[in-house]
Amino acid sequence: MAPSGPRSIKRGCQRALYWIPVLFIALIVAWSYYAYVLQLCIESIEDTGEKVVYLLAYHVIFFMFVWAYWQTIFTKPMNPLKEFELSHSDKELLEREDRGESQQEILRRIAKDLPIYTRTNSGAIRFCDRCQLLKPDRCHHCSVCDKCILKMDHHCPWVNNCVGFSNYKFFMLFLAYSLLYCLFITATDLKYFIKFWTKGLPDTQAKFHILFLFFSASMFSVSLASLFIYHCWLVCKNRSTLEAVRAPVFRHGPDKNGFSLGFTKNFLQVFGDEAKYWPVPIFSSLGDGCSFPTCLVNLDPEQPSSPAGSSSANKSAAEGRQFPSKPLRESQSRLLTSTPSWSESEGARDKDKKGASNPVMTVENEA
Repeated sequence: MAPSGPRSIKRGCQRALYWIPVLFIALIVAWSYYAYVLQLCIESIEDTGEKVVYLLAYHVIFFMFVWAYWQTIFTKPMNPLKEFELSHSDKELLEREDRGESQQEILRRIAKDLPIYTRTNSGAIRFCDRCQLLKPDRCHHCSVCDKCILKMDHHCPWVNNCVGFSNYKFFMLFLAYSLLYCLFITATDLKYFIKFWTKGLPDTQAKFHILFLFFSASMFSVSLASLFIYHCWLVCKNRSTLEAVRAPVFRHGPDKNGFSLGFTKNFLQVFGDEAKYWPVPIFSSLGDGCSFPTCLVNLDPEQPSSPAGSSSANKSAAEGRQFPSKPLRESQSRLLTSTPSWSESEGARDKDKKGASNPVMTVENEA
């Protein structure tokens, strides 16, 4: 029990240090608000109409930027459902096995009841030793959060949070509104930045705020633009940052486009199918984060909707466990229902097999 005290203190200090980048951003934004609203608009701009227009537009962008940033920071990352966790008996069985192949046999048996199609590079079932669960597709363990995060993109120090399924839309909006915020400040401050060099501004402290405001906004615009364009490309391809670095591995091998459904469906999977929610930092992503439709024609033959030879009790339990779960609104399920779900795809494949076997039997009988 003695070491737990120093460990908890160390952990608390680490958590406090993780907030330093967020505090830095908050201070920069607070200063930019003071410099733009007070020093530029109120003190330096003389035309009343221009001043009112700038202030109204600025506060709309500022509000959306802060709202998206807040949502990205304080939206808790989603973890895998209990269905992916090992039961007590499975844990004991796994611990008793020393050989890796025997452990994989146990994991494969458990995975047959779950919509898991990705594998490790060696073809093994993806299993998290720390969380003691089978990793859903696109799920990864974050060493900072010490949890498995659904559709993990990356851990961002500037928001002190994992960017994943639950807040990726908020992160995209945060990048978009922060870029718009910086571009708006750069564009409206340009005229007065030029006046600074042509001695057109009165000799007050406002001119130094105007100078540094232009430099900082334009500098942040460049970095934010590159990051925003990169993540727009990821959304179009339906990839996470981790998947862009290392392609997900399926039964047939690595496939960087395994989850891509085309531009439109890729976009809707992140932002939802109701356009009124696209620009708003409100959760509208489709699905449950545990299972994702894929573009693969041949799904994993080892993943039936229920284990072969299962009893009626097991079948009823499998029916009660639906993936993906119904989203917040009825219209949000259109994307996933238009693409076969993990259970529906298996049934469709079985029907295809039966349909394919019947013509063969007919030909044989005729012969």
